[in-house]
Amino acid sequence: MTEKTIPLLPCQTQLIQPLIDFYTALGFETTFQQKSPYAYAVVELGDVELQFLGMKEYDPAGSYSGCYITTERVDALHETFRAGLKAAYGRIPTRGLPRIGPLKDMSYGMRQFLMTDPTGNSIRIGQAISEDQNHRPAPRETFARALHMADLFADSKEDLPGAAKIIDRALGLTDQRPSPVQLLRLLVLRGDIAQRLGEEESAAGLLERAASVELTEEERASVGDALARLGELRD
Repeated sequence: MTEKTIPLLPCQTQLIQPLIDFYTALGFETTFQQKSPYAYAVVELGDVELQFLGMKEYDPAGSYSGCYITTERVDALHETFRAGLKAAYGRIPTRGLPRIGPLKDMSYGMRQFLMTDPTGNSIRIGQAISEDQNHRPAPRETFARALHMADLFADSKEDLPGAAKIIDRALGLTDQRPSPVQLLRLLVLRGDIAQRLGEEESAAGLLERAASVELTEEERASVGDALARLGELRD
């Protein structure tokens, strides 16, 4: 016998069509939809199935619901989803509802990205890059620790202000300096956070500083994701 888990996620009744439109843009197929006696919808993409229950009093901004989807093609899905959202919305939404986040290697052995649909459900898509998915201990070195913790706060816990404080504290140190690679990664992440928080002027300055960091070819090769994100944020 084969068992299958299907997430049942809440959504605001009035937003069920924008929700379906969002998942359609990602490439999902709507396999079931009803309006009465209550709103309900099912979307599918390959073996992934998500079901949504309409709730009249549900507040998307206060949502804590979501699920984690594991895959063996996380890079391809991230690229496909971004392209689909840009075609549907005329831009790639990075803040507010809906939104899609950056693709990055996390300290718990997953390469992942987060997206949030129009009704506030947080969908995490990840691919294992290590057999060990336990949280790694935070590094002792100051800037490596700051990057480790800020990544967790920004793109796992989704606490953007908390991540910003960690990075600002590290960048404000006067008795220690990060390596060029660390500086680039800190500035890109902080600029990304500022942009997601709607702080456009601050984001522009941070990203300009990141672009001016001088790296060797070997160093550039080691921060491919950060450089790609920098390019996306500056477009």
